[in-house]
Amino acid sequence: MEGLGFDPRRAVRHLRAADPRLAKLVEAAGPMRLALRETPDVFGALAEAIVRQQLSTRVCEAIYGRLCALFPRSQRPTPGGILRASDEMLRGAGLSRAKVLALRDLARHTSAGSIPTLEEMRGLDDEAIVERLTVVRGIGRWTAEMLLIFRLGRPDVLPLDDFGVRKGFQLAFGARELPTRAQLAARGERWRPYRTAASWYLWRALELPRA
Repeated sequence: MEGLGFDPRRAVRHLRAADPRLAKLVEAAGPMRLALRETPDVFGALAEAIVRQQLSTRVCEAIYGRLCALFPRSQRPTPGGILRASDEMLRGAGLSRAKVLALRDLARHTSAGSIPTLEEMRGLDDEAIVERLTVVRGIGRWTAEMLLIFRLGRPDVLPLDDFGVRKGFQLAFGARELPTRAQLAARGERWRPYRTAASWYLWRALELPRA
């Protein structure tokens, strides 16, 4: 699959062999179809992620569209544009005060060169990327992991704090309760080095008919 940092067919074969319980989910969900989102740059991807936090898709698209409209020349937010824009302009697009502060902090870090570019990320391991990104206000580990999966196509990411992954695990494995981080991490050791593929299938468990 174009853009992924691994062969999805090999990943699926590994998951089937490594975990018979997960293999049943793989069988039910079918071939892996992880689609990467186009990313012009890291700033744009993270800015959009900040806007999306705790919003429905419809509301997020409306706010992000209004934010992009503030910058007709670039047609998207840029570090310089965010730093030059007034609070009134950004709040007028529908951003909360916390998200305005987060976007400004992201813009400052990007302008200072502390946020790695896409090219620089190719030479960094996952944990190094997470460490570099989470210095920004409003960027936590989960947001960095979503970038690793959906923008960079990294093969071995298991977002332990993602509700969808945890709920998918509960459904697929017939657990009475959501797994703890420790329980999910322990089971995930079987799925290395393709925990991204396992995460994708756990998300699919939420879409399958309940037996």
